[in-house]
Amino acid sequence: MTVTINVDLRAKFGPVRDQGARPTCLAFAASDAHAALRSGWDPLSCEFAFYHAQKRTGRSPNKGAFLDDMLATLRDTGQPSESGWPYIPRLPTDLRHYRPPSSVGNLFGREGQKTSHEVDRVCDALDSNVPAIVLSVLTRSFFNPPSDGVIDQITGDEVFPAPRHAVIAVGYGEAATKRVILVRNSWGPTWGLSGYAWLTEDFLAKHMYALAILTDECDVSGHSATA
Repeated sequence: MTVTINVDLRAKFGPVRDQGARPTCLAFAASDAHAALRSGWDPLSCEFAFYHAQKRTGRSPNKGAFLDDMLATLRDTGQPSESGWPYIPRLPTDLRHYRPPSSVGNLFGREGQKTSHEVDRVCDALDSNVPAIVLSVLTRSFFNPPSDGVIDQITGDEVFPAPRHAVIAVGYGEAATKRVILVRNSWGPTWGLSGYAWLTEDFLAKHMYALAILTDECDVSGHSATA
């Protein structure tokens, strides 16, 4: 399908990143959505955000983060640049050694909120030049986007209720009279169109179960960057 693009925020982002085998998709989505709202592209530490989101409720770093915890972390704790605590492809065997470096640099905070998970709300955010954090279940077709990068709702597509996944909506347009939403994934540049794909409105509406929008920058200077 040929896509007619209405909004495309890919220029706000740097190279697509790869979470590897860890359950850190939400940390990547939140961190990159946060970084895209700042001036210039300076990737933010998803490791730091993930660590503190899990720490809030004593959740294991071997499990995925919850949206409420991630939004609270960005608001109350913030996160440093990626260089402050680079992503770890594999956790240490002894989790007692899993903790931030003694100094990570300046912390950047961001307000955010959950909103009704409707495709119209995604497009409203994009019209305001703001990417949206989308949480959805996974399907077999999502793992292997077609060559045109458009993933449509098809009969018999196998749905995997767990694990669930987070991506960033970064644009929208039309393809074959259908509205399509451009998403940035965290599975590296070999997935889809250099790490991006178009989801039809039917596909997204069926599988999306949560949506969050990051808003204003906030001051987290009272939090210790060494915690």
